[in-house]
Amino acid sequence: MTETFINENGLPFCKGCGHSSIASNTEKALVKIGLKPLDVIMVTDIGCHGIIDKSFNTHTVHGLHGRSVALGAGISASLEDDKKKVIVFIGDGGATIGMNHIIDAAHNGFNMTVVIHNNMLYGMTGGQPSEYTPKGFKTPVKPMGSEKHSYDICNIVKSAGASYVRRIVGIGDFSDALAEAYSRQGFSLVEVMEICPSYGVKSNPEMKLSRVVENAGLSSTVIADLPAEKYKVKKQEDIVPLISQENILRIESPHNLKHALRITLCGSAGEGVQAAAELLAMSGIRADLNVTKKGSYPVTVGIGFSSAEVILSPENINYTGSSVPDYMIITSVDGLEYGRKSARLMNSGMIFLDDSLEEPVTGAEIIRFPFRGNVGARNASFMGVFYFFNATGIFPLDVLVKSFNENKISKKLNAELFLKHLLAE
Repeated sequence: MTETFINENGLPFCKGCGHSSIASNTEKALVKIGLKPLDVIMVTDIGCHGIIDKSFNTHTVHGLHGRSVALGAGISASLEDDKKKVIVFIGDGGATIGMNHIIDAAHNGFNMTVVIHNNMLYGMTGGQPSEYTPKGFKTPVKPMGSEKHSYDICNIVKSAGASYVRRIVGIGDFSDALAEAYSRQGFSLVEVMEICPSYGVKSNPEMKLSRVVENAGLSSTVIADLPAEKYKVKKQEDIVPLISQENILRIESPHNLKHALRITLCGSAGEGVQAAAELLAMSGIRADLNVTKKGSYPVTVGIGFSSAEVILSPENINYTGSSVPDYMIITSVDGLEYGRKSARLMNSGMIFLDDSLEEPVTGAEIIRFPFRGNVGARNASFMGVFYFFNATGIFPLDVLVKSFNENKISKKLNAELFLKHLLAE
């Protein structure tokens, strides 16, 4: 006995809707290629077509508007059984909103079939035109017809790398065409040109669907028929874990902190501020402290200020950043201008200031040092962090040196460069 793909609930669409034809032809196609209902994962989008979910006996997933293809791609990537079939139903509205997902799925060769229900308008929200509405086609909000040509999604996904692409006029029995697409490995797409009886027919009386397609220059034929290049999922043994034994920081030395310390580094873009703050944070972890780091810099990351706020604490930290630091390390004019507000709010603590800079208004103690003069502008923030450790003694300097030597920066710099300037002070 042949299992049915559409259940006794029937089809929920308006009389004469092309969505019904796609659903019934899908059932015929799946029977023809020998699939069973639970071999199929049907992913639907927002739109009139999406109410088909309750009618299919397959696995069904309902997505957000335009995102059904992305969901289908994720499902496809997770399936190890090539006999399972992922089918995505999406309207021309969803295909407009999520076109990048369609292109990406084709480009990566996900093993799935996308069926675009192109009734040439947004049927659920009143008949607005989509980017797949042919030029001249009338809708309630475009009574004179669309002024521009539609996207040719079939040729777009062909150029992206789809293995099988076809456009059909959704009239009569087109189950063979769908069966061909559903039976293919890799990414396939079928655009079904259809009509909305509620908005399309009323706005275009005496219209012939085939003539609309022809006038739009959209060929109703196979557009791509290539060997499948399927997406390959990396085997577990080939995946490099984000956290490995090599990346784990070991506790090197106990700290002597009784409460949280907030340290702000202020300098210029390209002068290692973020890398120096990361070095400070890594050292804190080695000293058995809880740590957060928050970076701040302009969108144009190559110029202007660069600032980082690091918190070191013996207790849990429930936030990042602080407007009032306990310590500041300021190494450039850009950093000084950015850090003035925080410096003004400090009524205690210390500011380690490059000796080329003017002193900001602050209640903190200011300690001047030639960070830039000793090691150059690009290394001034690292010099600032070494100086901070040496001056505060919150935990041994050798913890910082070990963190430095295991950082990629050590391939270009030697910790001795900074240590000799501390000893010479």
